[in-house]
Amino acid sequence: MAGQDKKSRSGAFWAKALERAHLGVWDWDLSTGDCFYSATWARMLGYEDGELANTSDLWLQLTHPDDRERAQASGDRHIAGLTDAIETELRLKHKQGHWVWVLDRGGIVESDADGKPLRLMGVQTDISKQKAAEAALEQVNIRFRLALAASGTGIWHYDIATNKSYWDARTREIFGLVAVTDEVTADLWHSYLHPDDKDAAERAHRVPLGTDGVIAAQYRIIKRDGQIRHVESLLRFIAAAGATGQVLGTVRDITEDKLREQELAFAARHDALTGLWNRAAFDRLLAHHIATAVPLAVFYVDLDYFKALNDFAGHAAGDLALKSVAAGIGRCLPPSAHAARLGGDEFALMVPDCDAVQAEGLAGAILAAVRDADLGLAATSRRLAASIGITVVRDRATTVADALACADDACYAAKAAGRDRFALFSTDAVSGSAGLNAARLAADTVDAMDDGRLKLFGQQIHRLGRPWEESRHVEVLARLAGQGGRLIPPGEFIPAAERFGVAARLDRWIIRTALSRHGAAMKSGAITLGFNLSAQTLSDPGLWDFVDRVIEETGTPHSGIGFEITETAAVTNFDAAEAFVRKARERRCRVSLDDFGAGMSSFEYLRRFPVDAIKIDGSFIEHVTESRFDREIVLAITSIARSLGCAVVGEKIERQDTVAMLGDMGVEFGQGFLLHRPEPLERVVAQAARMAGAASRRRAS
Repeated sequence: MAGQDKKSRSGAFWAKALERAHLGVWDWDLSTGDCFYSATWARMLGYEDGELANTSDLWLQLTHPDDRERAQASGDRHIAGLTDAIETELRLKHKQGHWVWVLDRGGIVESDADGKPLRLMGVQTDISKQKAAEAALEQVNIRFRLALAASGTGIWHYDIATNKSYWDARTREIFGLVAVTDEVTADLWHSYLHPDDKDAAERAHRVPLGTDGVIAAQYRIIKRDGQIRHVESLLRFIAAAGATGQVLGTVRDITEDKLREQELAFAARHDALTGLWNRAAFDRLLAHHIATAVPLAVFYVDLDYFKALNDFAGHAAGDLALKSVAAGIGRCLPPSAHAARLGGDEFALMVPDCDAVQAEGLAGAILAAVRDADLGLAATSRRLAASIGITVVRDRATTVADALACADDACYAAKAAGRDRFALFSTDAVSGSAGLNAARLAADTVDAMDDGRLKLFGQQIHRLGRPWEESRHVEVLARLAGQGGRLIPPGEFIPAAERFGVAARLDRWIIRTALSRHGAAMKSGAITLGFNLSAQTLSDPGLWDFVDRVIEETGTPHSGIGFEITETAAVTNFDAAEAFVRKARERRCRVSLDDFGAGMSSFEYLRRFPVDAIKIDGSFIEHVTESRFDREIVLAITSIARSLGCAVVGEKIERQDTVAMLGDMGVEFGQGFLLHRPEPLERVVAQAARMAGAASRRRAS
């Protein structure tokens, strides 16, 4: 039976086998130069049998120009006895014009008596799909390598069975290893680990066999030059058939990321100018130390004459002074103490395990350090001092707000006693609405935003001698109703809000509430609203994001909104004020300088801030009938404002004789307060809407 099978394998049998295998056969007679090509070879290139002439160089004519030399060389080496067989890859041109990749394999099948080759045979296999797959894979690999290069990621693997490690070039670069091969000793990695991170890093890299999850580890290494770097590794166990498997991992230098994280964390807890703790971080530290019940001295430090220094020498000199004061305070404190800048020219300190006698000694040293602070060029004609309030906390039930309020109250006592001194808090000398009352008032202001006791009022801004109907501009004011129903004046609760860090929250509440309730009236043009901004609000980096979001939600036009910034706010937040004015102008919101003329730097701010209006401080207006000095100041300010194209608002125009005097002087205020007291904002807006409607009806008729 086997013999019969052998006999049945005729030429037709092998032709069928070649057909099924898609193999093209060639047969080259070296003595005559003739070359035979099978029908399957022709069909592989899109030709029918007999369509191609069997010339000796047919295959060479169809071979891609870039492959000819390599293909010929493969045959020549075999004929010369240098290789056991012909094996090469080349491209042949298809009848339709495209190129077909083939694998060419063959060799000598007949030689003469001297061993000289007479005949060669071989087969060619279409490998176009394989080459396309290889090209696609190479594209993926190129993108992968590019991504790795862009991310700075290195690749390594550890063979568990052979205990060998392999690091690619980027991994070696990260560790600072100079080597020309990927293989490294298995224990090399351990020698780079930082002693404090060594145990944790090694535990993380002991990947359990058979797991398929990715493990992440961050640790420090010490390079051979002593440089410490932070790295991150991702590693995974890879199973291998018939072997123990290996651990495949990546490594990336994340030192810069870690430094940025540390910088951001530092910025979140520290004052940007002085490097001291900020208010939020200090409050957390103070709460922690109070809870230990260890005697704790809390200081409230308020600089004296700082505003005068800013007026005289500018905000750059003020910044220099604040940094110098902060450094001087730091030199006076023991290592266990903490210092914070609460904002502006106010500082807070806490010193654990410190009694009243020790605290007074520290306060004396701090006063001397403030007097010796570096004021730069301003030192020749200006001086700086401080008023310090001290309280000693022993009761762990004391709140942070109460501790600071007691120290703040003592600070007020030091100022009242003549400044440049310290005072110890005493329950016998609580000063009215300051101190503990001020802290509770600030807390009550926050509660009032939620329980409806914070009320919005409106102050009509009139053109002198003209009805309010022509302007319909209102300054928005807040009034606080106490727990007992008494209306608390802004002179009490607003300073308390500023002192205890809730002024920015208060301003946001006023803006959101007013625009939410009256945005439609503003959109119709019935009224425009002006808002006063505290120094804390000016320093808020998210202020404009908040304002833009509220405007978008309420449909309020930017042009219907005005903002007022005081000189006091600008002094301690000059750069923030300048940025605020610029952004307001970009949005076509109106900006006014409030309390203009009260400080020496008023005209400097007018030069730096391109505002729409200035409000002359009321102290120059209320006595204009009897004071020639005030009259000259008012005339000078209005003249300069007119030349700059600024509107002028006069505060405290509350008597008819004041109006008459301003008329005699020839002053033409664009706007001014005139014999009108603040009213509930809803009533003022309703009145403006009626006026606007009546004016519209008159125009229509």
